[in-house]
Amino acid sequence: MQLTVKIQRFDPEKDSAPHWESYQVEADPMDRALDLLHYIKWHVDGSLTFRKSCAHGICGSDAMQINGENKLACSVLVQGLAKDGGTISFAPLPAAPVIKDLVIDQERFFDKYRAVMPWLITDDPAPEKERLQSPEQHAVIEEATKCILCGACTHACPSTWADPDYLGPAAMLKAYRYVFDSRDSEAEERLKVVDSKDGLWKCYTIFNCVQSCPKGIDVTRWLSALKRKAVTTRY
Repeated sequence: MQLTVKIQRFDPEKDSAPHWESYQVEADPMDRALDLLHYIKWHVDGSLTFRKSCAHGICGSDAMQINGENKLACSVLVQGLAKDGGTISFAPLPAAPVIKDLVIDQERFFDKYRAVMPWLITDDPAPEKERLQSPEQHAVIEEATKCILCGACTHACPSTWADPDYLGPAAMLKAYRYVFDSRDSEAEERLKVVDSKDGLWKCYTIFNCVQSCPKGIDVTRWLSALKRKAVTTRY
């Protein structure tokens, strides 16, 4: 099919503001959105800049706005974006400084991620092999462990759009993952981070995070569990 691909372009060395550029691309319905960007960069305009790594929906590098929704470019097909030809648009994730074209500055995102101490903390002696956990204990956190830190949820959240200091759903989902991990002993310290004006209480259960998550994680459900844990815990 013949497609018009619209891309929001921005080169800080030349542009004072982002602008849209259009390209005509011949595509197969089973091509991925990422394939369209590859074609343009390799055959039309080598200056086009975007992030990608594994191209298999694991690394989360190529999260961007596609047709106005936050998605992974490697995980959506052309046939689902423009069934009978037409236009497909690409733009950087919102609510973040743009470095160039589709590449955003992720420093603030990962600062918030690190703030919730996203690693196992325990006072127990190191075991000979591994720290055991029953299937039932793991089931509590299993869905949250599937987060690939693509940022699609955080940059789909209206609270993030309005407040750059808001921790965002990705960081708080990671907090949930360790607060409820049966092997961890620092739940209270993490709760102090998320139980704040920039944390859980700016989550208004709008469900944009759920809609945008490429891994199908019910983010709002787990943040609600984290809220209940916060209000029933004494520090």
